[in-house]
Amino acid sequence: MNRTLRVSGPILLALLTVTSVAAAQDLSDPPDVSKIVSFVRWSGVFISAFVVAGAVIALRFLGGIVTRLSARFAHRRLLFSKIESFTRFFVYFATGIVVVGLSFQINQTVLTLIGGTFAVAVGFAMRDLVAAMIAGVTIMFDRPFQVGDRVQYAGEYGDITAIGLRSVRMQTLDDNTVTIPNNKILTDVSSCGNYGALDMQVQIDFFVGVDQDIELAERLITEGILSSRYVFLDKPVVVIMKEEIKEDYVALHLRGKAYVLDTKYEKAFETDVTKRVLLAFRKNGVHPPAVLHRTVDTGPRQAEQPSARALPS
Repeated sequence: MNRTLRVSGPILLALLTVTSVAAAQDLSDPPDVSKIVSFVRWSGVFISAFVVAGAVIALRFLGGIVTRLSARFAHRRLLFSKIESFTRFFVYFATGIVVVGLSFQINQTVLTLIGGTFAVAVGFAMRDLVAAMIAGVTIMFDRPFQVGDRVQYAGEYGDITAIGLRSVRMQTLDDNTVTIPNNKILTDVSSCGNYGALDMQVQIDFFVGVDQDIELAERLITEGILSSRYVFLDKPVVVIMKEEIKEDYVALHLRGKAYVLDTKYEKAFETDVTKRVLLAFRKNGVHPPAVLHRTVDTGPRQAEQPSARALPS
């Protein structure tokens, strides 16, 4: 059903164009149906119906062939899909031209209005593309990030692989390619981790109980970071801490801040440091947060009260 509507789109556009032709010839005169009918070739309309039906059948036949070939040659599936997409576009375009040529009498006035209608349609379609191209030039000069930078944008996080006139491509850590229109980048917030440098700051979080040795935990985190093969020693290593409430217990949040040698080693650096620190915590008896139970000393006065209540009245 959708394919039939797509192919029939040029017919509707042509009918609107013919109506515009008749209206443009003399706007002050009342509408003359004979002028509109004079542009239509009724024999061509009948033939155009068969052309549209043939195009629909051909596209369905093409889809079936591509499906069978993709199942037979799985390693060529993407190639077959590309060929099908280009073929469908060509069939749509050719069918539209044939239908207009068969169904209507083409003269200079019709060609002028069809060209104007086509120009307006292309102008609306190119609006976002032109905006993206202008934004691409702006990105080249403003440089919110560069190729190779690790960027977070709209919930996506990864490396910028290309900056084009229309879009920016990002390779996420899950090996997905994300395409971002340039005009979206200029209006939304993006975060760049390294901005042209190889090294980048990495934050690694740990939680310990509030009753644990805080200085020991801080020292173990620092040693775990400095002993990693991925740490960039030319920049400082910092450990910050704060107390947080986690559901039913209070925890001490320690965050290690250090720089990794190269952004491509970010996750390897986090894994290496986390493993080293957790092993050091276990070895030195630094435990994670837990619900604490305190025994309250009632004192000598409250201890004597039960014996006083035991005396007879």
